[in-house]
Amino acid sequence: MKRATFTVLFYIKRTKTLKNGTAPILARITVNRQRAEFSLQKSIEAENWDNHKGCIKGFTKQSRDLNSYLDFVKMKLFEHKREIEEQNKILTATELKNSYLGIEEKTRTILQVFAEHNEKCRQLVNKDFAEGTVERYFTCYKHLKEFIRRKYSRDDMLLHEITPLFINDFEFYLKTTRDCNHNTTTKYIKNFKKIVRIALANGWLKADPFKNIKFHLDDVDMAYLSEDELNNVIQKEFRIERLQNVKDIYLFCCFTGLSFVDVSNLTESDIIKEKDGHYWIKKKRQKTKNWCHIPLLPMAMQILDKYKNYPKCIERNKVLPVLTNQRMNSYLKEIADVCGINKKLSMHTARHTFATTVTLSNQVSMEVVSKMLGHSSINMTKKYARVVDELINKDMQKIFAKYDNNIAV
Repeated sequence: MKRATFTVLFYIKRTKTLKNGTAPILARITVNRQRAEFSLQKSIEAENWDNHKGCIKGFTKQSRDLNSYLDFVKMKLFEHKREIEEQNKILTATELKNSYLGIEEKTRTILQVFAEHNEKCRQLVNKDFAEGTVERYFTCYKHLKEFIRRKYSRDDMLLHEITPLFINDFEFYLKTTRDCNHNTTTKYIKNFKKIVRIALANGWLKADPFKNIKFHLDDVDMAYLSEDELNNVIQKEFRIERLQNVKDIYLFCCFTGLSFVDVSNLTESDIIKEKDGHYWIKKKRQKTKNWCHIPLLPMAMQILDKYKNYPKCIERNKVLPVLTNQRMNSYLKEIADVCGINKKLSMHTARHTFATTVTLSNQVSMEVVSKMLGHSSINMTKKYARVVDELINKDMQKIFAKYDNNIAV
């Protein structure tokens, strides 16, 4: 293990002179480039201080007594440093200062640090974090709390008790007891890793238990609607208002590529009328903060016009009456059943339908699709794109015509 760097420096605070004109003497501890300072409750005339040596000039009795006191403080700091190391605690500048001053630092636990992190994230929803991201952190916290209770019969654990074995057991618990698939499990473990990084950065944890743990996500072929399935949904009318609303919003996403959070927050100010009379959606994506520029197709415009004076839209100051993601996905299952679609529809499948069926299958370039989806790179767009049979057939027809008369009989 790499040994910690440690220095002690004494100096005077010239800018904070006391009423009697003297300057207070302070001690500065530096451990691995991190500092902690405290007052020695002693003071001296500024001109009697030797900056280079960090002590008092001269050989008067007062000078000798103060310099002896500085040597005593330095010796005690080294003693406290050795005690901390012998107790196998994390040596930090703050820990050493608190040990010398007799200040008890509260021992931090796994769930305590996790809960503090989640509360900060909750207060930053729609600023630095999307609501769905914060929700996953809270869910991960809940799973971790239940795992500790089941595995160790405890309400919480100390940070230094996090080991590679702890992480592997938590992963096993998520996949078995919680029945999470590999990708979902990996995302929860990554959420937990962030909490560990916070503990490491603050010096609350000495060794990184994730040091030799690698992550990978399995490729997932997300469902999307074919041309026939999309037309089937378009033509289907529902007498139940909630199903009709969900169907319209889903189709709007199929023809714009907007994600759930972006369509949920869509306002009139995001819709721009260009000089040629066509309307565009121009807004920053909630997830990536990248701009997406989407020309509105006739189907999307019809849906916007339909809800222009809809009471719930006016009340929320939004262009569409979007429900929660959970309720939207639940109603989409009903819509799929009614339309005879044997696929697990969700709001995210609409985004894939836009990329695959609506755009790429109609010869729209990958670069243009990437810009409309608001992706950071074209590699992200490739995950959405499929070469569907219709597109293969269109391209191969050119070759059929060329070689049709050259077949040897």
